[in-house]
Amino acid sequence: MQNYHEQITVLMNLEACAIESAARRMNTHDANRAVEILINCAGKVVVMGIGKSGVIAQKVAQTLTSTGMAAIFLHPTDALHGGLGIVAAGDVVIFLSNSGETDELIALLPSLKRRAAPLISIVGNMRSTIARHSDIALDASVEREACPLDLAPTASTTVALAIGDALAMTLSAARGISREEFALNHPAGQLGKRLTVTVGDLMHADTKHPCVESDARWIEAITAISRGGLGAVNVVDDNQKLVGIITDGDVRRALEQGKIATHTDLRARDIMTANPVSITADRLAYDALRLMEDRPSQISVLPVVDEAGHAVAILRLHDIVRSGL
Repeated sequence: MQNYHEQITVLMNLEACAIESAARRMNTHDANRAVEILINCAGKVVVMGIGKSGVIAQKVAQTLTSTGMAAIFLHPTDALHGGLGIVAAGDVVIFLSNSGETDELIALLPSLKRRAAPLISIVGNMRSTIARHSDIALDASVEREACPLDLAPTASTTVALAIGDALAMTLSAARGISREEFALNHPAGQLGKRLTVTVGDLMHADTKHPCVESDARWIEAITAISRGGLGAVNVVDDNQKLVGIITDGDVRRALEQGKIATHTDLRARDIMTANPVSITADRLAYDALRLMEDRPSQISVLPVVDEAGHAVAILRLHDIVRSGL
């Protein structure tokens, strides 16, 4: 089999160098002005492009939207046939065009001017028609494409995407978007769940919450584990404060060590894990996952307590995994 590794890495480095070159060329005034225009946008951001640039434009629009900025992708052909009605005063328009001479985009320039919509362009030719008619033109030119024939849009689209992402992320930082606000726009994804799903959303705290006092007989503890069906029981003192936990593993070890066979009056406190790691219901479920896994000996159940240390529930690793975290 022929080894293509060298060619792949050379082409990847070519695209990486194209991004570095574009970053060095980035004009300070233009970069600052582009972000200011977006910050002051009273409406939405409308992103347009044709072909491969259109695909990049869609991604830029989605990235802006995911960070809380209202943005849409509008196909230039659709815009020319009525879709332009979506663009209103107060909107900002972003054009992506490697040549800067895309006919469909150029045909839209007069209509955009009448709507007084600021135009930011990401172009590969700073002397092009689109660049000259833009409020701000950002240089996305490349010396050559990664394509061996120097034809297929590769390095140029990578640079355009990098500039679009940089604009979106700089805008997000300037607007002070928090992790929680970002997560609200990603409720179904793993990232959103890690930032929004709490222990309280997943824990088992119904009337069958398994709990025994520390002086309960060992058989009562085992019965409580079986009744709860969670593989563990919280052990509490007279004030219902957590003092330990008994898991299936604790019972198995007690059997292996002969404790249960030789001490018929064994109590819950004699086989429990004392002062176990615990968590409150308002903490993120992802924090609970880290507590359970980032330790020398992993655990599969976690006691849940209130602020005063009272046992209120049990959270299982299985429940966290099942939630998609």
